[in-house]
Amino acid sequence: MPPGGPRVRPSRIASDNHPVRAYCTDRFAIPLPAGHRFPISKSARLRERVAQAGLDIQLLEPPPASDGELALAHSPAYVHDVSHGLLSAQAQRAIGLPWSPAMAERARRSVGATICAARAALHDGVAVQLAGGTHHAHADRGAGFCLFNDTAVAARLMQAESHRNRRSLLRVLVIDLDVHQGDGTATIFADDPTVFTLSMHGERNFPVRKASSNLDVELPDHCGDAVYLQSLDRALQTVWTRLAATPPDLAFYLAGADPHEGDRLGRLKLTFDGLAERDRRVFDALRERRIPVAVSMAGGYGVDIDTTVTVHLRTVLEASRSAALWQRDRMEPRGRVVDSMKQSAA
Repeated sequence: MPPGGPRVRPSRIASDNHPVRAYCTDRFAIPLPAGHRFPISKSARLRERVAQAGLDIQLLEPPPASDGELALAHSPAYVHDVSHGLLSAQAQRAIGLPWSPAMAERARRSVGATICAARAALHDGVAVQLAGGTHHAHADRGAGFCLFNDTAVAARLMQAESHRNRRSLLRVLVIDLDVHQGDGTATIFADDPTVFTLSMHGERNFPVRKASSNLDVELPDHCGDAVYLQSLDRALQTVWTRLAATPPDLAFYLAGADPHEGDRLGRLKLTFDGLAERDRRVFDALRERRIPVAVSMAGGYGVDIDTTVTVHLRTVLEASRSAALWQRDRMEPRGRVVDSMKQSAA
């Protein structure tokens, strides 16, 4: 096997349509102390490997999220403190990253990338954020390497734009398959019936105190491919059953690489192929129901960072494959969604 995992080949599904849009923020680097465990280099390595892989993908740089956009999911006071370097030492310890102007700018760009990916997904069916998935950020505080919650901000903004432009309610589904629970996302949307949150994560992993998602699936340490995929199938079936009468119009998929067996923080034992199958099942389930999806990479802390990058690259490959199928099938009537959801619930 090549260093960093199996060799990745582009999808063979032909498409005459425009490329998948993928948003990257790695140019906005942040200074970190030597030996810091946050894998700051992985986004740049992923972008380089995507560019080299021969995929039909357009790499784009997003604008930063504005104060008003961030305030859709965060308190204005917290946004102000982050922007002006007023976070306390305790708040910075909870985040796990030292504050700097570059950190604040990168966090805004990461939210901007997920916003752009969500808009692109609503138009194209599938779009990619090559970082993001900062799901430990709460409305008024950050945690676990997460400053702003990109998924929550983008979801709220897409709902606002849908109401403004079409006077319609946009229902959102969050599928969070990072190995750590999406506690910040769960708390932000705790009282919001228009957003359904699914988190499938390690039972004994961070955070110690879990929040309550709409659906939480907790996995034992050392869980492997078979048990994981069975749990995923059951979780998705539960989602379709519970949402049969109110199908989502947009999904956010957090495709963490940290369930991989080579991850320093994951505690699970999934293989490269098991994670690729996970991604395929999520993308296929969403496409069959005509639910557009913006996918972000979320966590990944491999002992060998190239292992993490390979997992992410295979997620991008599956996204590209799904996008090609979306474009091939896009003439299918959107009305199939409700029928498909009801069939799944039967």
